[in-house]
Amino acid sequence: MLKQISGFPLYAKACFTLLLIALVGWIIFIGAGIIIPFSFSLLIAVLLLPINDFLEKRKVNRVIAILISLLLSVFLLTAIVYFLASQILDFTKDIPGIKIQLQHHVASVQKWLTIHFKVTKVEQVFLVNNAADNIKNSGFIGETVLSATQILPIIVLLPVYTFLLLYYRDMIYSFFIKIFSNDHTDKVKEVLKESRYIVQGYMLGLILEMAIVSAINSAGFLILGIKYAFFLGFLAALLNIIPYIGMLIAAVLCAVITLATSNQITDVIGVMVILTVVQFIDNNIIMPKVVSSKVKINALITILGVIAGGALAGISGMFLSIPSIAILKVIFDRVQGLEPWGYLLGDEITGTKQSRIFRKKKPEMKVV
Repeated sequence: MLKQISGFPLYAKACFTLLLIALVGWIIFIGAGIIIPFSFSLLIAVLLLPINDFLEKRKVNRVIAILISLLLSVFLLTAIVYFLASQILDFTKDIPGIKIQLQHHVASVQKWLTIHFKVTKVEQVFLVNNAADNIKNSGFIGETVLSATQILPIIVLLPVYTFLLLYYRDMIYSFFIKIFSNDHTDKVKEVLKESRYIVQGYMLGLILEMAIVSAINSAGFLILGIKYAFFLGFLAALLNIIPYIGMLIAAVLCAVITLATSNQITDVIGVMVILTVVQFIDNNIIMPKVVSSKVKINALITILGVIAGGALAGISGMFLSIPSIAILKVIFDRVQGLEPWGYLLGDEITGTKQSRIFRKKKPEMKVV
């Protein structure tokens, strides 16, 4: 006979769990236009919360404190955008020379293919045109343009959401306290407090990691004499915040730009070597010390979460997947019946030592 758990057989609980996961995924997929901007605003609000608390403790009006913190964040973002825009502008000025350089590389590749694979230039042009038609018919370009047109509303909504979340944070905090019974008030406060520290630690660690990786990349590119060294170094570090996938995209972009601005294939090889070395250092030293110490999630769940987030909400979903899973782990570890899920998300190696979740049972928390 199947094991009974909380009055329901195991297969029924499994069905309910799968249906709940499917429902949540469907809601995220359908409502991504609303959920994603709000989620980013929530992250920004949590990140700016220490600044607001600091100002309010010094008798600064809450509205003024929020506006000051938002202006600081806008100033920082504007500085980053200005740097990128100036680098892109310099890049566009060299487009005529880049076209000539690319034509030279294309001619070399065509010659190599003709000699080694007996593929004529006419056949190569036909294959390239056919591939371009397939990309056009797939609707990828249209989806990309559509995504670009959606950026402006998000930019407008982010500061509005962030301001309101910071302004009504006491009411939101009280709401989460009141939906649970009084017996679990301390546990709810602990979950909210730890979730806040996890998000703050993750975001600050991510910014610090991006700065370190950008500096190392740029220094390596400068030593090699690569053009647009600072731009490529920052671009690679910016894309690196997308776990596992971002660095692959950065490597391709950096290789293409270097190939278009250099006559030496050794420069492309050097760029790839630097990115590989920096990625190794980041994965084994920078990330564990700066970021991963705040977010205790195993690699398998991280990869699955990033892929699922990308499938449901694109690149934004990939970025939001890590802090979302970290918050879920905090909740699962403290809710009766969900401890195994928290254990599954964690990074404790199974073996002779048992997880502390099962060594010491945490106080239970139930929704009333």
